[in-house]
Amino acid sequence: MSITFRKSFRILPGVRLNINRRSWSVTLGGRSGPRHTISSTGRRTTSWDLPGPFGFRTTRSGRSRRR
Repeated sequence: MSITFRKSFRILPGVRLNINRRSWSVTLGGRSGPRHTISSTGRRTTSWDLPGPFGFRTTRSGRSRRR
């Protein structure tokens, strides 16, 4: 069983800082429009919740991670 950590802070109305074990991200927008998330790993996601069980999400991969 793995241990997870995730914390989200509301910085301003419509702006959130999300932190987990390996990275952080900033989320802009939401509620009644598109939501844009930019991660420290370089991943960029745009999502939009639609009425009912529908939604839209597109993700552009970040830079490759070297270990």
